[in-house]
Amino acid sequence: MIPAYDEEFRLPATLAAADAYLSTREYPSEVWVVDDGSRDGTAAVVRAAAESSTVPIHLLERPHAGKGAAVRAGMLAASGEYRFLCDADLSMPFGELEMFLERAASGAEVVVGSRQIAGARRENERWYRHLMGRVFNYMVRVFAVRGIQDTQCGYKLFQGDVATAVFEPLSVVGFAFDVEVLFLAQRAGYRLEEIPILWRQNEVSRVSPIRHSLEMFAHVIRIRLRAAAGRYPPVRSRQS
Repeated sequence: MIPAYDEEFRLPATLAAADAYLSTREYPSEVWVVDDGSRDGTAAVVRAAAESSTVPIHLLERPHAGKGAAVRAGMLAASGEYRFLCDADLSMPFGELEMFLERAASGAEVVVGSRQIAGARRENERWYRHLMGRVFNYMVRVFAVRGIQDTQCGYKLFQGDVATAVFEPLSVVGFAFDVEVLFLAQRAGYRLEEIPILWRQNEVSRVSPIRHSLEMFAHVIRIRLRAAAGRYPPVRSRQS
């Protein structure tokens, strides 16, 4: 599942890579792209890719609302046994997907790709992006999600029923949606595993080091306040 906003230039290569890889796998697969109200030709390039792709590509178009809202829509629209979240710029090689599937097959209900834990490799990352991420992650671990070193990596796999359970009550529509999803997963008692990946910094980024950091921290506090006020519905874990 790929959220996209004004991605007409990066998506063709990403969708081609997805098709080239997934078409060689024995398991059935499909790709969902959620167009978050793009102002460019994002929808057109997805339709063009779908016409020539071996793997089915589905396009879901929505008014612009934010990355979290787009991911929620895509995860709830998909129906696979496993639902994999992938960034439009494909900063992680598609072959890494097999590690996610192996962990899920071994019982992990949420598999979190990590640029931070032992074994992870980062390429071309700007120092200020790394510093921003570490400061934010410290706050996340203190206030919301225990034990996960990289909540903001754009690559995560959810078992299908778990995806439905944790994305249905999602309220954060911006970049901090990952924190709320993982908070809900931990709260429900689902088994989370963090795995190291190879990640390459893309030259184009829409994340503002200052503005988005402040917005994301505000969302972390809001998540804790919502939980304290009983604003989240009960989420029943298969382990309970």
